[in-house]
Amino acid sequence: MNDQLERLNRLPLRENLRGLAPYGAPQLDVPILLNVNENTHGVPADVQAAITAAVARAAKGLNRYPDREFTELRTALAEYLGHGLDASNIWAANGSNEVLQQILQAFGGPGRTALGFPPTYSMYPLLASGTDTRYIAGQRADDYGLTAESAARQVKDLQPSIVFLCSPNNPTGTGLGLDVVEEVYRAGEASQTIVIVDEAYHEFAHDGTPSALTLLPGRERLIVSRTMSKAFALAGARLGYMAAAPEVTDALRLVRLPYHLSAVTQATALAALEYRAALMADVEDIKRQRDRIVDELRRMGLTPAASDSNYVFFGGLDHPHQVWQELLAAGVLIRDVGIPGHLRVTAGTETETTAFLESLESILARQAALPA
Repeated sequence: MNDQLERLNRLPLRENLRGLAPYGAPQLDVPILLNVNENTHGVPADVQAAITAAVARAAKGLNRYPDREFTELRTALAEYLGHGLDASNIWAANGSNEVLQQILQAFGGPGRTALGFPPTYSMYPLLASGTDTRYIAGQRADDYGLTAESAARQVKDLQPSIVFLCSPNNPTGTGLGLDVVEEVYRAGEASQTIVIVDEAYHEFAHDGTPSALTLLPGRERLIVSRTMSKAFALAGARLGYMAAAPEVTDALRLVRLPYHLSAVTQATALAALEYRAALMADVEDIKRQRDRIVDELRRMGLTPAASDSNYVFFGGLDHPHQVWQELLAAGVLIRDVGIPGHLRVTAGTETETTAFLESLESILARQAALPA
């Protein structure tokens, strides 16, 4: 690795990219993968059949470029989101990361800044570096919460070009109140700050949890980002999207690559949207397993965070990396997010969740039996 890094550094890289490591989580061959917040339920058979048929139809025209404006897909996504949105409010790309990258290309860049509130999604600073946007790490409370007053004060003081609000937050799984979004937007008025609310996991939120989509009217600097990777079980298809004022989608047209969304991707996403009832049924099962994990971890004496996502962030561990290693040895891969005393686990199927809980309880019992 050192030799590889040395060879890399001999290239004329931009200075702000030197020493960075690419985004990535361990990709290991183990029976139970609960480390990257995928939808572990897979694509239901009827949805697979619909996608296969849609892709077969699209294949007949692959000699032609796809619809550059992906109008049918934008219309379908607007219908799915509701809230009075139409195709003019919607943009999509190859995963929500590309959507975020395009936002940074349009509104960030040299001399501009992006503010995030770690611990949060680790791609935010990498996306900022890739677009030569200076990343500023804001502050959270000791319990990793973020109040409207604190967030707004930091935006007013730092005057960032862009601010990331991740809700539910990754890795903690906790949602933000809409008051945080409202106050941050108001605090960014003088600096004309673009406010991105990253709702990649919103479909897993508890019933009645409001979306920042409700705040879009009259707020042309507000963007709500979503993905089909999680609730729609399409992580392998790479389709992310956002809702915003029409002038924001016009801005992203200035930086998108020509025909950036393939005909195959568009066909896949449209089929999944048509069959979303089956996919949302799996979401409800995942939410049940998520809540089961929270309850069981509390019973074990650990401290899981309240989660509105498809994963659980939990603390109370004296030796988290050792626990991670012992779970891996038992065939269960979860995520060591590098936060002292904490780990994160994706809610799997009932069988996968049971395997995780039983393995963890056995590990904790063995550790408790060791002499102090």
